[in-house]
Amino acid sequence: MDFNKETALVETVLFLESEPLTVKMLSNRAQLSEEVVEKCLEKLTEKYSAEDSGIEISIIAGGYCLTPKQEYWAVLKELYGMKREGRLSKSAMETLAIIAYKQPVTRAEIEAIRGVGVDNMVRLLIERNLIKEVGKKDAPGRPTLFGTTKEFLKLFRLNSIAELPKLDEDEEERFELAR
Repeated sequence: MDFNKETALVETVLFLESEPLTVKMLSNRAQLSEEVVEKCLEKLTEKYSAEDSGIEISIIAGGYCLTPKQEYWAVLKELYGMKREGRLSKSAMETLAIIAYKQPVTRAEIEAIRGVGVDNMVRLLIERNLIKEVGKKDAPGRPTLFGTTKEFLKLFRLNSIAELPKLDEDEEERFELAR
């Protein structure tokens, strides 16, 4: 069986959806078995790996989606990357980076690393759905712990936090000194 029609159907579902979809979700939407969907994803991955394709199948936040190839995204992300929200300031990006690398982390721990108050940055990042409250620290006052969201993974095209670039020694030391 060549799965051409099934592959075209899965491709259409991926095109129409703005959120990454798991194999199970794709199976439900396309009304195909999970095994067939997996074969279709393999065919699509092979199809999009061709040099003349500007898109690829990416796994982001545990789901599959169509994305621009990395080499083209570097050129286009300024125009298309955050058109709805606007850009994040350097302060917001620094705060977001601290949360991403040190999660779960409290507001006080973020402030110790940055050396300045972060109330406004935390509020902005929560409004943009890039971070969320993930619990309470077992410490006096039970401060709130923050972590990143699926939106964060989507924005930075990551399947998981483990895919974040590694910190160099100086950056790692700066983070550790604040703890």
